[in-house]
Amino acid sequence: MSEDVLAARSIPVGDITLNVIDTGDGPPVLLLHGFPDRALLWRHQIVALREAGYRVIAPDLRGFGDTDRPAHVADYAVSHSVADVLGLLDTLGVEQFRLAAHDWGATVGWVLASTHPDRVLQYAALSVGHPSAIGAAGFEQKQRTWYMLWFNFPGVAETQMPAQDWQWYRDWAFDGASRDSDPDLNRQLNDLQRPDALTSAMNWYRANMPPELYALASRGAGLPAVQCPVMGIWSDRDVTMTERQMTDSARYVTGRWRYERIPRVGHYIPIHAPARTSELLLDFFGVPTQH
Repeated sequence: MSEDVLAARSIPVGDITLNVIDTGDGPPVLLLHGFPDRALLWRHQIVALREAGYRVIAPDLRGFGDTDRPAHVADYAVSHSVADVLGLLDTLGVEQFRLAAHDWGATVGWVLASTHPDRVLQYAALSVGHPSAIGAAGFEQKQRTWYMLWFNFPGVAETQMPAQDWQWYRDWAFDGASRDSDPDLNRQLNDLQRPDALTSAMNWYRANMPPELYALASRGAGLPAVQCPVMGIWSDRDVTMTERQMTDSARYVTGRWRYERIPRVGHYIPIHAPARTSELLLDFFGVPTQH
């Protein structure tokens, strides 16, 4: 894989500077990562989409990777990341685009697709469904996301998660893998152990899922329906998200809905099912009409 394809640059957007991979020519595709990642989560898909004739834009979201890490919890409300993304695309001269997003990036993506139907042509949501579908997905979904409540206690996760070389996180998210057995786990932990990085990651939960919202079934109720075609992708070894929250997302889409289930894969679909993810995105987005 050519390092030049994945080279990133700093782009000021409003009061924040984003670290952004912007590669290729042709119709633009925006890729948004989630917790606790950076744009390199998409490295396999960046190459595949670029080779197919797309321009691929993949930022590190605020608080992650080499993008700025604001100091206050309120700075991590999803609305700020939606504004970051739109500001970035305006800076790059991109009006309409295709979108694929994972985890917290998928939540940003749902809001973006709902509130800016004139700009999002197609949306592929990986792992995380529509906010309303998650809220109404029943008790099993709430059980699976118990960690969101733990993350809301300032200083607790920051102290306990790094213990024994991040044993808790490795057990929970990577089935007990050792740091050096998975390059993406190693990359995530190297990012998280930088000064203030873990607190910034926790602030996504503290800003958007405080305890008073956790049990509500009406999350996202004010969002307009998504008008563009949407593909939901879920993997059957995801320990945090149920299948129901993804399949029920169809209720909040008035465009064409497509659902894909990936077997024997955990939460981090783009890195643990890279070929299948690229194949699905290329099939959904289609072959660019301009190269």
